[in-house]
This record gives sequence, structure tokens and C-alpha cells, in this order.
Amino acid sequence: MKHSAELGHAAKNDLDIIVRLLEPIKEQFPTLSYADFYQLAGVVAVEITGGPEIPFHPGREDKPEPPPEGRLPDATKGSDHLRQVFTVQMGLSDKDIVALSGGHTLGRCHKEHSGFVGAWASNPLIFDNTYFKELLSGEKEGLIQLPSDKALLSDPAFRSFVEKYAADEDAFFADYTESHLKLSELGFADASIDTSRSIYFMIFFKKIKKQENSLADDSLA
Repeated sequence: MKHSAELGHAAKNDLDIIVRLLEPIKEQFPTLSYADFYQLAGVVAVEITGGPEIPFHPGREDKPEPPPEGRLPDATKGSDHLRQVFTVQMGLSDKDIVALSGGHTLGRCHKEHSGFVGAWASNPLIFDNTYFKELLSGEKEGLIQLPSDKALLSDPAFRSFVEKYAADEDAFFADYTESHLKLSELGFADASIDTSRSIYFMIFFKKIKKQENSLADDSLA
């Protein structure tokens, strides 16, 4: 995401806000690649909002050119499309698809960025299993369910995981941790146990915590 061309991709056209707010922190860690930095930011975001602790393994190298557009899922499409993107292209499972979709419990959609408006959960700053509970309870005023979300209910294999996670937050956290790690290390052959993780994490945590209110104000306003 350090390339301006990538921020122009349709699926990423709102991430410039996050990139801008994180840049002052990145400047304090010049030896950390942007690829590692953004992965670590995601790990920290999940944990400080109440989610599980996700292992972080540094060592990614920044690429000189951005990836081609069209590699992320289209929210207007259904289960076949989700499997084409996540399973055929990335090698992820149905469980991974549903668990990662649970990340929608954070944040909201903005019409000027995605064409959609609203949050998936009543408190979009808390990482929990509310996304799945809301999905099963049906559409409500003020909350959003995208076509790709509804596909998790209409597809029997996906729905079994939705019901499991709605009933058991610990199970969701365990599977989300595994799926997040798997996704974050696609194409990263050198992933290994990081003995310096705690040092990076504690320093980064303190700095990003100071940015938390600004991130919330800018991304959720």
C-alpha cells in the first residue's frame, strides 16, 4: 500500500486515510519494511480492540511495483466468487473465508469510498463475534449486510461456520487467529518464530495507541 497506484485500486480507495495516519509512526522505524509494518498494524488493531493475539513474523521485503488490481473480493458477489478469490487464488479454505469475514465486526462502509453505507456491528470499534450474531438475526436499520455477507448464510458450508462462531466466540477467535496468520504469510517463505516480536510489539503498541482516537475519528466519521 505504499504505492499511490495501489491506493487507487477500487478495493483500496479508502485506505489512504490509514496510510496517512500511520506514516509518522513508520518514520520512527526505518529498518522495518512497509510490508511488515502494515501487517503488524493489523495485528495490533485486532488486539487493542479486544480480539485475539496473532503471531507476527517479520522479514517481508517491499516490492518495487504494486500488485495488479482485481485480486481482492468484490462485495457485490456471492459464494462462487469468494471461493475463486480465496480458495483458487490464495489456497484458503471455507473456514478461512468465514473466519476472515468476521473482521467486518470492525469499521464501517462509506458511500464515497465503496458505494455502501453503514457498520456491520453496533459497536464497530470492538473486535468480537457480533458480526455473526447480527448476520443470523437478519437486516436491521442502521447496520449493513453486503451481498458477500449474505452469501455466508445462503451457502450451507459457509453457514455452518457462521452459526458456530455466533455461538462460540472463543472458537471464532481461535480460527480467526489461524486464518489471519495464514493470509498474512501468503508468499512469505521466510516466516519463522520471531524472538524480537515482543520488543517490536510493545513499542509499536504504545505509539499506535496514541493514534487510536485519530484513526477512529477519520475512518468512522
